Amino acid sequence: MTWFVNLFEDTNSVAHIALLYAIVIAVGVYLGKIKIGGVSLGVTFVLFAGIVAGHIGFTAPLTILNFVQDFGLVLFVFMIGLQVGPGFFANFRQGGITLNLIAVSIIVLNILVMFACYFIFFDTSQPHTLPMMIGTLYGAVTNTPGLGAANEALLSLPHFDSRIQIASGYACAYPLGVLGIIGAMILVKYLCRVNFNKEEVELEKSASDNVYSKPHHLSLLVSNSYLGGRTLKEIHEFLNRDFVCSRILHDGHVSIPNRDSILSLGDKVYLVCAEVDAEAIIAFIGPKVKVEWEKQDQPLVSRRILITRSSINGKTLEGMRFASVYGVNVTRITRQGMDLFAGSNLNLQVGDRIMVVGPEDAVNRVADAMGNSIKRLNAPNLATIFVGIIFGIILGSLPVEIPGIPMPLKLGIAGGPLIVAILIGRYGYKVHLVTYTTTSANMMLREIGLVLFLASVGIKAGADFLDTILQGDGVKYIFTGFLITVIPIIVMGFITRVKFKFNYFTIMGMISGSYTDPPALAYANATCSKDAPSIGYSTVYPLSMFLRIFLAQLIVLLFYTA
Repeated sequence: MTWFVNLFEDTNSVAHIALLYAIVIAVGVYLGKIKIGGVSLGVTFVLFAGIVAGHIGFTAPLTILNFVQDFGLVLFVFMIGLQVGPGFFANFRQGGITLNLIAVSIIVLNILVMFACYFIFFDTSQPHTLPMMIGTLYGAVTNTPGLGAANEALLSLPHFDSRIQIASGYACAYPLGVLGIIGAMILVKYLCRVNFNKEEVELEKSASDNVYSKPHHLSLLVSNSYLGGRTLKEIHEFLNRDFVCSRILHDGHVSIPNRDSILSLGDKVYLVCAEVDAEAIIAFIGPKVKVEWEKQDQPLVSRRILITRSSINGKTLEGMRFASVYGVNVTRITRQGMDLFAGSNLNLQVGDRIMVVGPEDAVNRVADAMGNSIKRLNAPNLATIFVGIIFGIILGSLPVEIPGIPMPLKLGIAGGPLIVAILIGRYGYKVHLVTYTTTSANMMLREIGLVLFLASVGIKAGADFLDTILQGDGVKYIFTGFLITVIPIIVMGFITRVKFKFNYFTIMGMISGSYTDPPALAYANATCSKDAPSIGYSTVYPLSMFLRIFLAQLIVLLFYTA
C-alpha cells in the first residue's frame, strides 16, 4: 500500500498534483449542486473544497499552484470575452447606455461602501487589512476574475507579503454575496411595489415596438407609376430604405431578381425589410396583396444554409453577389439565435445561418459554396483562441505610466486577454480569424479555466483560512461583505425603477450582470416568462466584467502603495 500512500504524500509527483486537482474540483462541483432556498453556489464551491484540502495539508508546490491558477484565469476570461465580443458595442445602443451607466454606478458604490467599512470597522494600520478588504469586495460582488486581477497586482508590488491570502476575504464574503444579491432584488421589488403581472404586460407591449432589426415579409402590388421601367437599384437609391426583393411575379411567371431587374406596373413582388421600414415601403411601392408564391410556375425553395467555410468569414452580402452569381436572394440571417435583416453591408461570420430563396439547384450551389457542414463547427478554433491569448498577455504586460501612481499600471493577465478577446469576437473576421465556437465548447473551456483557478486559490489560502475566521476579523469581513453587496443594489435599484422607469425584470438582469452573477440571473429568469432579465444581463455584463478587473488593479496601485 506504500504506492497508494505516496500518491497523497509525494507533493512533487505529477500523479499527486493531478490527483489533488481532480479531487478538489470533483468534490467542489458536486457540493456546488446542492441548493439552499433554490440557490446554489455552483462551481464556486471548488474554492471551499480547495480551502479544506489546503488546511489539512493536501497541497502542491507553490510554483505549480501559481501557474495553474494564472493559466486557468487567462482561459476563463478569454472565453468570456470571445462570447460577449460580438454584442459588446451593440449593447450601448438605445437604452443600453443608461443601463451601463447605472451598472457603473453600482460598481462605484461597491467600492465606496468597501472603503467606508474599511475606515469605520477595521484597524487601517495593519498591513493585511486592505488586501483582505479587496478580497472581501470581490467576494461580495461574486467576481472571480477581479479577485485574480487584484491578487496579481498585489504580488507585483515589491514589498507585499505573499503570505497574505486575499482569497480568505473572498471566501468569507462570497456565500452571503450570492444570497444578498437575490435578497436585495426582492427588497427592491417590495420598496417599489412591483406587480409581476403588470411588468409582463409592459414587456409584451415593448416587444411589439422593437422593430429596428426584426425582419418583416411583404407581398406588394407595384402600383406607383414612377416605378414602371425602374430597376431595383434605382428604387433602393430613391427610397433610401434597405430591403431585399426575393421574387417577382410578372405576366404569370416568377423570377429571382437582382439589382438590375426592371419592375413594371402590375408586377407583384415579395420583399423582406426591417419592420420599422415596412410602412414607408408599402406607401412607395403599392398595397399588400395575397400571393401563393409556392404555387407559381417556377418551383422555388427556401432553405437555411450554415456558413462553415472560413473563406466566407467577414465578407458582406453585397460583396457575395448572391443574386447575380448564384441567382438566389438572401432574406435574413440568424446569428446566435437572433434573426437579423439581411442588409447589404452586413458582414457574414462562420456560424451564421442564412435564409436563401431561389431555384433548388441554385440553392444547392450556394450551400456548397458556404460549406453547410455542421461537423466543421463541432471542433473549437484552437488557433484563434491561443493567438488571442498571446496578444492578450502581451497587452496585459504593457506598462502604462500614470502621474501620481508609484508603479506603472498594467491590464494584467486578466484584463489583457479579456480586451483582446472582446475585440477578436467583434472584429476578428477582418483579419481572417474564425472566432466561432459552439456554446458548449465555450462553456467547457470557460468552466475548466474557472475551476483550475478556484482550486489553486483555495488550496493556497487553506493553511491560514481557519485562523482568519476564528482568531482574526472573519466575522467583520462577512458583515462588511454583506453591506458591500446589498447597499448599492437597494440604492441604484430604487433609483432605476423610480427615476428611469425601467421594467423590474430588466432591472433584475442589469443587477445580476453588474455583479456578473449567474445564480442571480437564474433566479431572475425563473420569475419571468420573457427574456428581459437575460437581455439586461448581457447588456451590462461585458463592461461590468471589464471594470471589475481593471478597477481591482487600480485600487491596489492607488491605495495600497499610498
